[in-house]
This record gives sequence, structure tokens and C-alpha cells, in this order.
Amino acid sequence: MSALAATDDLFFNRADSTLDRGAAERITADALAGADDGELFLEYRESESISLEEGRIRTANYDTAMGFGLRAVLGEETGYAHAGELSDSALKRAAGTVSAVRGGRTGSLSVAPNGTNARLYSDASPITHDGFAGRAAVLSEIDAYARAKDPRVRQVMTSLHGEWQAVQILRADGSRTADLRPLVRLNVSVVVERDGKRESGTHGLGGREGFDRMLAPETWRAAVDEALRQAVLKLDSVPAPAGEMEVVLGNGWPGILLHEAIGHGLEGDFNRKKTSAFAGLMGQRVASPGVTVVDDGTLPDRRGSLTIDDEGTPSSRTVLIEDGILTGYLQDRLNGRLMGVRSTGNGRRESYAHTPMPRMTNTVMLNGTHSPEEMIGSVKRGLYAVNFGGGQVDITSGKFVFSASEAYLIENGRVTAPVKGATLIGNGPDSLTKVEMVGGDMALDPGIGTCGKNGQGVPVGVGQPTLKIRGLTVGGTAT
Repeated sequence: MSALAATDDLFFNRADSTLDRGAAERITADALAGADDGELFLEYRESESISLEEGRIRTANYDTAMGFGLRAVLGEETGYAHAGELSDSALKRAAGTVSAVRGGRTGSLSVAPNGTNARLYSDASPITHDGFAGRAAVLSEIDAYARAKDPRVRQVMTSLHGEWQAVQILRADGSRTADLRPLVRLNVSVVVERDGKRESGTHGLGGREGFDRMLAPETWRAAVDEALRQAVLKLDSVPAPAGEMEVVLGNGWPGILLHEAIGHGLEGDFNRKKTSAFAGLMGQRVASPGVTVVDDGTLPDRRGSLTIDDEGTPSSRTVLIEDGILTGYLQDRLNGRLMGVRSTGNGRRESYAHTPMPRMTNTVMLNGTHSPEEMIGSVKRGLYAVNFGGGQVDITSGKFVFSASEAYLIENGRVTAPVKGATLIGNGPDSLTKVEMVGGDMALDPGIGTCGKNGQGVPVGVGQPTLKIRGLTVGGTAT
């Protein structure tokens, strides 16, 4: 069954539905008459979360949500109304609200997005109600495996989350697009103790797929082993040094620094409003030669991928920085229209209760030619940051602070002691110009990223090869 047919059954053909497709199309067309753009966004979402702690199920939740958001855009102004009810009457009330944005003015309706036949992930929901007991049993197996693996384990926390989102987008010209989006994630955290000292380690993975891979023993055992490795490593950690030094960033998840400190600054709304550190720099050098950054929403089964975005535009691969030169911004329809360019398929929203805005999908730096050994060998005194925890960034200035959850000293070209309490402090645009070596080992993150912007969270992916950056400030406690 096609995505359109499947979503028709969800939104219009239900026995309890009071929303008629023909009426929805007419109401939408009338509400958007005279507007520059807009759409009716219909959404159904079901989700399941299970968590286990101290060998017992602590939470088990199942939820469904359904609703619509109706948007009318004229110039820079947006009228938006939403409801957690699918009915002709609710849609008529919303139409009366959003049409007020016109205020007697008339715009020129933008052309609808082109369609796509791409299928980047399965249409099937990962949640099957007869499989709940089996999923809960796997969490108990994870707990038992972790405790048997290492006698120093004092606490095990593990969780499994799955959801299925069905969306249909109707436009004023009668065009319709739809998507069916699975999403799963497994998380494992352990606490170990030695001689009264406790440390923790965490590992997670996921993607736009079913639960099968998450529940396979080889998958969750590897997740437990990684969480244990991180926790045990910290038992021997020393305080992080402080000061300006050379930093080697590991591949994969450390790309979260690229996402936060640089990626947000390349989103269209910040650049249209000239609040980004990259505003007005198109075609100019903003990074060292060899640095190429892309946002790619077309990677199969990845957490940040989308067949179509939340405005109905097919996702794409957008080159943002090529060999150090700024070549593109991430656009939704509104900001792209106002900047005189097309949407790049990056219009995203958290749910039907939110308006879309330019957001990243899977943001990665592409491969260079250097090896990790070459980079580490070139550092006399520095830091090797392999994994990151939380961080903060100021979009306007580009300043960032990130905590390294796994890092090591580099002394005379060799990786030595693990350190704890290391933070990286710098400026995103400035750090791009300090990249000295780009590795050839690009990796994607394991599928755990969620990006926040203006109060909305959406799933994203990151990735990068190993990088060497000169002159980053490391915050630490060692004297």
C-alpha cells in the first residue's frame, strides 16, 4: 500500500473520523487563497517506551496522538492553528484563524514541491502489541549480562523506545504527499565501583527501522560492552589539563560539535535575519582547505533521514561548505522564498502543533587523506577527544562549550592517560579555520541524536572523520 493510501485510511477512512477528504481539500484551498504559501499537515503518531532499572521495569508507556496543523504564509508573516482533533468543524475553525494573516492583502501562491518515489526506510511500524513482553524480556537479559560481565557493576539502566509517525500534507492546489516514518532507539547505562570510586558509562544506538536489530543479542551485548568499557576506563582517569592546545577529535559522534557549533549557523532563517556568524559569507572561505560539510537527508535508515520533509519537499544532499568555501544554506520553503532560492528539503517540525523551520537532517564532514596515527603523532601536548556529552552554543557569535565524556592526553605523539572533566571552548567559525588535518575514516554516529531549536526537538544524525584542530581552549582542573 502506498503512503498516501495508508494515510488516507488513518485520516479520512476511519469509522470514527468526521474529517472528509474532499472537505479538507476545499477548506484548505479557501484558507490559503491569497496567501504566498501554506499547507495542511496531518499527523498520526504511536510510541512505546520501556525502561528497566535495578532489574525491574520502572516505566512502560504506550501512547497515540493525532491532529492537524494549518498554516498560511504571506510575506514573512505566518498564521498557524492546530488541533488534536480531526473533524471538519475543527478544520473550519482553524481556517478562520489562519486566514486572518492576510489582513486584506493578496500574495502569489508558491509552486508545490515536486514528488519523489524514494523509499529511504520501511513503512512498517516497529510497534507490535504482541511483542511487548519479548521486548521487556530483552531488557532483563541486558541487565543480567552486564552484571555477569563485570563484578564491579553496581547499577544498570536500559531503555527501549520506538515510534511510528504517519504524515500527509495537503496544499492549496490539491497536491498531496505522505510519509510513514519508523524510529527506534536502545540505550544502556552502567555504573561501576572500585575502591569506593564510582563511574558511569553510556551507549545508545538507533535509526529509522524496526526493533529486530536492537533486540539481536549481538547488538545489545555490543552496546553493554561499550558502556562498560567507558565506565571502567574512567576509574583510571586523571584530571583534565587546562589551557590552549592542539586537539584531535575522534570520528563519528564527535560530529555533534560540528552540528551544534557550525550547522545551526548554516540554517536559512538565521542567515536571512543576519543573526548567524556565517551571514553574508556565501562564496567566501570559511574553513581550512580540505573541509567539506554536507547535510544529507537521503541516507537509508538513518535517524535524521526523511523521504520528504514536513512541508512535502523531498529530502536532499546539500553541500554547505566545499573545500573550505561556503556554498549553501539549509532552507525551508518560507526562508528559501524570501532569500530567492529553493527549499533544500529541510523544513522540519516536532509535531502537528508546531510550525516548520529550517533544521538539519544528517550533518557530516567528508573524508580527507590523513590517518588518526599521523594526527596524534604530530601533537606534542594536547587532547584526544573521542566522545562528547552535553554542550552549549551561541548561534549569533558561534561560541561553544562542550564536555568530553571520553578523552585522553596526547604526550609527545602518543595517547597516554584518560582524563575526566575536560571541556572544549571555542568559536565554531573560527575553529573551522584551525582544522589542520582531516582523516579518511569518516563514520556516522550510532543513531542517538536529537536536536533542539526554538523549543522543538527532532531526530538528527551527525558524522565526521578524525580531525586535528590547533589552538582550542581546553577547560580542566589539573594544575
